[in-house]
Amino acid sequence: MANKHGNLSINSDNIFPVIKKWLYSDHDIFYRELISNGCDAITKLKKLDMMGEYELPAGYKPKIEIEVNPDEKTLTFTDNGLGMTADEVEEYINQIAFSGANDFLEKYKDKANDDQIIGHFGLGFYSAFMVADAVHIDTLSYQKGAQPVHWECDGGTEFDMQDGIKEEVGTKITLYLNEDCLEFANEYRAREVIEKYCSFMPTEIFLKKANAPEEYETISPEEKKDTDKVIETIIEEAKTEEKENENGEKEIVEVSPKTEKLKIVKRPVPLNDTNPLWAKTPKDCTDEEYKTFYRKVFMDYKEPLFWIHLNMDYPFNLKGILYFPKINTEYDSIEGTIKLYNNQVFVADNIKEVIPEFLMLLKGVIDCPDLPLNVSRSALQNDGFVKKISDYITKKVADKLTGMCKTDKEAYEKYWDDISPFIKFGCLKDEKFCDKMNDYILFKDINDKYLTLPEWIKPVEEEKTDGEENADAENETSDQTVENADGTPAEAPEEEPKDDRSVIYYVTDLNQQGQYIKMFKEQNMNAVILDHNIDTSFISQLERRNEKYKFMRIDADLTEALKEDVSEEELKEITDNLTEIFQKELENDKLNVKVEKLKDENISSVITLSEEGRRMQDMMKMYSMGGMGMDASMFGGDVTLTLNANHPLVTYILNNKESEHVKDFCEQLYDLAMISNQPLAPEAMTKFIARSNKIMMLLTK
Repeated sequence: MANKHGNLSINSDNIFPVIKKWLYSDHDIFYRELISNGCDAITKLKKLDMMGEYELPAGYKPKIEIEVNPDEKTLTFTDNGLGMTADEVEEYINQIAFSGANDFLEKYKDKANDDQIIGHFGLGFYSAFMVADAVHIDTLSYQKGAQPVHWECDGGTEFDMQDGIKEEVGTKITLYLNEDCLEFANEYRAREVIEKYCSFMPTEIFLKKANAPEEYETISPEEKKDTDKVIETIIEEAKTEEKENENGEKEIVEVSPKTEKLKIVKRPVPLNDTNPLWAKTPKDCTDEEYKTFYRKVFMDYKEPLFWIHLNMDYPFNLKGILYFPKINTEYDSIEGTIKLYNNQVFVADNIKEVIPEFLMLLKGVIDCPDLPLNVSRSALQNDGFVKKISDYITKKVADKLTGMCKTDKEAYEKYWDDISPFIKFGCLKDEKFCDKMNDYILFKDINDKYLTLPEWIKPVEEEKTDGEENADAENETSDQTVENADGTPAEAPEEEPKDDRSVIYYVTDLNQQGQYIKMFKEQNMNAVILDHNIDTSFISQLERRNEKYKFMRIDADLTEALKEDVSEEELKEITDNLTEIFQKELENDKLNVKVEKLKDENISSVITLSEEGRRMQDMMKMYSMGGMGMDASMFGGDVTLTLNANHPLVTYILNNKESEHVKDFCEQLYDLAMISNQPLAPEAMTKFIARSNKIMMLLTK
């Protein structure tokens, strides 16, 4: 072939500056592009062999070799794939594989790095120019009689091509690194990048440093391979020791026999695993393999709770493994990692268009060859195929969880506290996922038992039905017609719509709400524990989706089961008197005071906060924590002090309202009730401690 000098067939002279600056957000990705091209070339050559169009040489071992040379400031990528002829270099290298370069420049030259056009126009090879001042190609095609080709370009739009000297089929690409990118010729940096992008590529990848001294290892003769280079044979003489025999005589005994070892040049070790666990069928994988893979890929040495192995061939090809990690922190700080691959080539971490957002909390790998290797975020957002992948992954996770609940409830309960944030977040974010999981969400009660929503609601509704029947019977017996003065039937007053929903009581803090829990347990009542900061939003969503029940915190109201059956008229005078006393002594004429006869005579007072007010308060706290500076107390809601008429302290205050100690007792009862509902403010706590000391001193007199 005659020497050839020419211009690359593109429509703009400044394409290379654009490639260098805007083609990829991470410059180290050129490693992935060049290694991927080598893998493709090897795959194509093996297919030609299978089709009978080429015969691989005896002992052929597909491989990609990378050599770093910090002294020469070069990087070389060598594969033993199918190589290229001069015509193919002309077609695939000299003519950049996209049309409309001017449109490309106009559209992308001002784009920020978060909206990349990664490889969208087939520019993988040219990623080398992001880091190199010049690139050389030496290639020899597999075709019979093919001549080797040498090609070089210094980063402009001109190239030189001539006959080469390569003797083995395949391609060698040499990068002459620019001064800003010399880090990529460092052996350790190269290893780091290759392991990031190429840990599971299907062809073995080897890394070496130019002019590095030879390293050696020792093996036994039976381990020797034909490819091993033996340096010397090492004879290890037999080892003996002087020992005492049965007769008490000393003798020389051989403790290890004479052995022969071979010193060989250290065998190269590939940097990648060509057969990753996700590519295998689930039945061929052991639990230990899943755990080992998890530790290796995510550098997490805490065992995962369990995992889901994805394996789908139709209507698209997708494989992967999703791990549910053990959570030790609050929900806001959980951060998972989903690694996306294309035919074992790393694409990205956590692309939310492909992975449902709530599964970003998991750790896992997903390999989908039907996705392009290099994709733009904007392209994914408008891709219906990507939405199908996301929906499939959601369905598989839901199927795994519901299946576990049905067939292995004990294990499901064991994992529940750790996986519940994933499931609740998923229900908030994905309606279809919520539909599937609705009847398999577990609620832990105050007796440490786990119940699903249907299991929880059934006894509540039965109890409610019995109560309604009794109420109806009472209404029938006491039904009387009210008449006007002239004897005509009077119109019945309009009744407010009745809330027929079943009430599910819940606890957010086992310690803080301990007094209420004690009252519930004494009356054989139950409540669920919802102590995660996602639960406020979660139960609001459940109420919107299920009209038969509502959630109320255990301290939102005093249910009838906790009170003696006393008419309001009987307590009206006591209530009026105590309201006047407490409003006066606490200097708060807005304070709501109720008086009840509680079944538990040891409880003097409790605070109740309406469910609506409490949820608003919680929401304001969240916004305040987020930096919005809102005062949660502005939305304190309907706070009520309920006094127990059966308690001696309440009776004392009622009968001794002129006593000098009444003010202290009123304040103390209020603070004690408040403590059982929420922590006291610093100033209130200081006064409470001082007052407690004062009251105890009274006992000493």
